[in-house]
Amino acid sequence: MATVTLKPTKVPELIFEGYSITPDAFAGKTAAEIAALPGHEGKIHVKIGDFFTVSGAPGATAADTDIVIAGDCTRVKYIGSKMTAGTVTVNGNADMYVGGWMKGGKIHVTGDVDSFCGIQMQGGEILVDGDAKNHVGCAYRGDWRGMKGGTIRIKGSAGNDIGTFMLGGTIIIEKDAFIHVSTHAEGGTVIIKGDVEGRVGGQMVKGDMYVLGNIKFMMPGYQKVETVEKEVDGVMLKLDHYIGDLGERHPKSKGQIVYANLYLKAAA
Repeated sequence: MATVTLKPTKVPELIFEGYSITPDAFAGKTAAEIAALPGHEGKIHVKIGDFFTVSGAPGATAADTDIVIAGDCTRVKYIGSKMTAGTVTVNGNADMYVGGWMKGGKIHVTGDVDSFCGIQMQGGEILVDGDAKNHVGCAYRGDWRGMKGGTIRIKGSAGNDIGTFMLGGTIIIEKDAFIHVSTHAEGGTVIIKGDVEGRVGGQMVKGDMYVLGNIKFMMPGYQKVETVEKEVDGVMLKLDHYIGDLGERHPKSKGQIVYANLYLKAAA
């Protein structure tokens, strides 16, 4: 795989909207052509080369292209937005909308990410070594279509509104989360390995949630139906199985009502 390296040269005064930082946009171009690709800083039209030096060469296609950002991108939005293939590695933090609307490929952020990571994601993989803020894998504001496919793994903790309006795919938070997990969801899987403050599965219709720590405030619309053994992210666990949200309308399959599932780690 051919590698393009971006090295930050200055911090944007506002925020650099780096929507052109994708293997799809870089594929088949020279370093000079990549540096000339567009972005925005507020209302001002800017270029990638205004904030980064560009070295190396991409592949002929997105699938053959690896982008390495050798430095912090705390003030760079939309990295990997809408990408379909290839890889992006950020050696540092990244701002909002990492991997938003992405359809394929892989993004690895070695630091933290801001809000809206993987918003309306359809495929591919996002790995964050640090923490994420709010709205991981959710719908765009005002929309009802959240994440449809792919996998997001946050090795640290996350904030609120994880998987809002989620339709498919998998979100794994390896530490804690705050409130509003899988709100309005109609599919997909969310795994929280730590604790959650509350509002887990509110108005959820379908899909699976796993909380392996504690839920401080349990939603009243969930009813325990059994204790089961299931494999969760490669580990067999004993889990209490709840169905809900019982206050919502649910579809039927072969005459049986389909509920959302909440699994909590059972007492030893």
